Amino acid sequence: MSLRSKLLRLLLGSEPRMRRMLGYWAATWLLYAMAMLLIFSLIGSGIVDAAAATPLIRFGVTSMFGCYLLIRGADLLSLRPDQLAVLQSLLALTCNVGAYALLGPVRGASLMVLLVIIVFSTFSLRTRATLTLCLVAAVELGATMLWMVAAHPQRYPAPIEAVHFGMTVASLLAVSLLTGEMNKLRTRLQRQKGELLVAVDTIRTMATVDELTALANRRHMNALLHDEECKGSGAQRRVCIALLDLDFFKTINDRYGHAAGDAVLRSFAAAARSALREHDVLARWGGEEFLLMLPATSLTDATQLLQRMAEQVSAVHIRQTQRSPDLTVTFSAGVVERCGTEAFTDTISRADHAMYLAKTGGRNRVVAVAIGAAAAAA
Repeated sequence: MSLRSKLLRLLLGSEPRMRRMLGYWAATWLLYAMAMLLIFSLIGSGIVDAAAATPLIRFGVTSMFGCYLLIRGADLLSLRPDQLAVLQSLLALTCNVGAYALLGPVRGASLMVLLVIIVFSTFSLRTRATLTLCLVAAVELGATMLWMVAAHPQRYPAPIEAVHFGMTVASLLAVSLLTGEMNKLRTRLQRQKGELLVAVDTIRTMATVDELTALANRRHMNALLHDEECKGSGAQRRVCIALLDLDFFKTINDRYGHAAGDAVLRSFAAAARSALREHDVLARWGGEEFLLMLPATSLTDATQLLQRMAEQVSAVHIRQTQRSPDLTVTFSAGVVERCGTEAFTDTISRADHAMYLAKTGGRNRVVAVAIGAAAAAA
């Protein structure tokens, strides 16, 4: 990491939220800097008294650096962004009202800055907080105007101050109303964004998960097989594929109804999933047929895993009504190992042939077929 990067990390932090807050602070600092340059130019022109301006400038600079330290230490001090925004806005309002009392004939320019401060706060504050700031601004400005009219009636004529106050209060009310509408819009957009995220998540789930068994569906499995093909070949990419078919499933459907068949599928999926490792994927391939992908697995290990799965599945008793007997389920499976860069369609075809051997060999068994080897029933 370069020295420049380290320095930026030290000054701005590394979190996007922190950098965004400091970005708002930098924009405020730029506004302060422009205001100070204006005051310095007015001091040079003799419009503003330097002795009176010095305390205000010091207060402004100190406030800005204090706000920076509070932002950087917000997590340590448990300060929320809205609390920081309120504090920074109050300090800015105080500086602005002080500038109004200081600027004399050009004091109207500070009222425009006052509105800018309130508008800045709308991005991080709720309507009630913004209304409170507007009320504070009106009270501070009104009190300052009354004091200046009493102390310097020639320089601050009462009619002109009344016009300034009335126009400022009307503008503050308008900003408050716009802030309320903006907050309503922001709340509506956040709600719609949440609903959209939920809808997208639901669509993604429907596109990848079988609704009945909660296993991967055929489309998702095909995508995973394609990704596996793109990873290349070699000893480290050993993959076994197994096809499983539930035994006598049609008989269960015909004798006990489709509800019982659905219960069998769900029970099988739950029991089979419990026998899998983290990186194994079992998908409903169609009807009562399932496809299992076992990455980084030898044919011997895959056969042993399927045997354990068969034991767990056959141990499940599916409860129906009191008058109906409990159902048990078994499966016939064929398992093969992918050969080099062989297309998975060919691997699945060999697994399908092995499964056929398991079914014709008496069902409720696992048949592993190696390349160039005879079928061996397990």
